[in-house]
Amino acid sequence: MKEQNFKNHAKWVIGYHLVTFIAILALIIGSIRSLINSSEENLYSASLLVLVSFILFFMFYFLRTFALKAQDRAIRAEEKLRYFILTGKSLSNKITTRQIVGLRFAPDEEFPALVEKAEKENLSEKEIKMQIKNWKADTYRA
Repeated sequence: MKEQNFKNHAKWVIGYHLVTFIAILALIIGSIRSLINSSEENLYSASLLVLVSFILFFMFYFLRTFALKAQDRAIRAEEKLRYFILTGKSLSNKITTRQIVGLRFAPDEEFPALVEKAEKENLSEKEIKMQIKNWKADTYRA
């Protein structure tokens, strides 16, 4: 595995992000076309197919959202503990979860100073990541 950095740290799973999305999109389009062209006899089953396709689409979206939210909570707890271990102080409540998610890539040597800078300058997650000099990989993010 090549070394992780700002340019390559995003994780895309082809089977999930691309294949599943395209399959659900094709199902939505096909089921809507089927509903439009349905006769009186198969209107009910065509309607159910449209409903099922939208249920799958929402499941696709929410499964990813819920998993990322749970990971963000874990990252927030880990980074708050790391900040306390490194500085002996609690992490400011002014630091947002998005900022903390960006800070997780900072090594211990850069972390406290970057936290202070992120708070003072209200840096975005992307701006924080761009400021990191020695990237600390996070290979467990889903």
